[in-house]
Amino acid sequence: MKLNNGRVISQSSKPYFIAEFNTSHFGSVETSKEMIDAAIEVGCDCVKFQSWNTETLYSDTYYKQNPISKRFVKKFSLSPKELKELAIYAESKDIGFASTPYSEDEVDFLLNDCKAPFIKIASMEINNIQFLRYIARTKSAIILSTGMADFQEIEVAVEAILEEGNENLTILHCVSIYPAEPEITHLNNLITLKNRFPSLQVGYSDHTIGFDVPVAAVALGATIIEKHFTLDSSLIGMDNQMAMEPAEFKKMITSCNISWASLGSFDRHVSKDELDQRINMRRSIVSKVDIKSGQTIKNEDIQFKRPGDGFPPTEVDKVVGRQSKVDISADTVIYPDLLE
Repeated sequence: MKLNNGRVISQSSKPYFIAEFNTSHFGSVETSKEMIDAAIEVGCDCVKFQSWNTETLYSDTYYKQNPISKRFVKKFSLSPKELKELAIYAESKDIGFASTPYSEDEVDFLLNDCKAPFIKIASMEINNIQFLRYIARTKSAIILSTGMADFQEIEVAVEAILEEGNENLTILHCVSIYPAEPEITHLNNLITLKNRFPSLQVGYSDHTIGFDVPVAAVALGATIIEKHFTLDSSLIGMDNQMAMEPAEFKKMITSCNISWASLGSFDRHVSKDELDQRINMRRSIVSKVDIKSGQTIKNEDIQFKRPGDGFPPTEVDKVVGRQSKVDISADTVIYPDLLE
């Protein structure tokens, strides 16, 4: 996957870490900037906001049924002007800026005004096919979350994006429970998604507590890790108490990168250092009894012990049946120069 800023995300490069701010900025630009600074400090690649507002997220029917919701959305949302200010701030700090759009206008704003490196499609939009097609036609890099969706819905959504000629897509496995227990994350879905869409990258949007599950996701091939980020998880907020503070986020990134580095190659490689270990750790053919000069060595005359610098156990036929050139004491490694 190639982001709009030119960065390439693949299994041959370190995972791409997205700090999801969601509502943990509490509608404050200054808090948002502090969060951006903290995300840079811990090694994040991108910070992500939500572009929601009272007009694009809920219907008037919903607000009538849930009167407090409109005040809640207003409290935790950021205006386009504020988002652009934060995009400029992030760019000045050399970190990616993204936000999840909930309307076509917001898509255009993020791409044209904020220069977002990708469009992140929320899980709730996966069956909003017209919206997916609109985003796909922008030719932007796309990250698609799949929470609440079955495989058929995922296939329909992916097919809609691909049909618009946009293959620059990464699918995020996601469980839309806040927080989610590890037992319900079903990370093997990463393998299933990769098998079903072999030409696409897969990633993981995490809602568990801690970072054990993201580390495991990287081991299963996730190239993107998205995780909720907060400066203080003790504050009461929408998802703030399940978000991760900077110190732990930094540990997660370190652990995920170690997991990625440990994956290595699908081919079998034995390093020079490991080859050198053969001498110390493998066995050689060793005399089990005293062997006289000129004596023909029989199978019952030998055993196998360290070090591994003599005949290996696989070369018994190069020792048994041959004559000793010299007297060989019991428990001695039999080297080629001891034989006729």
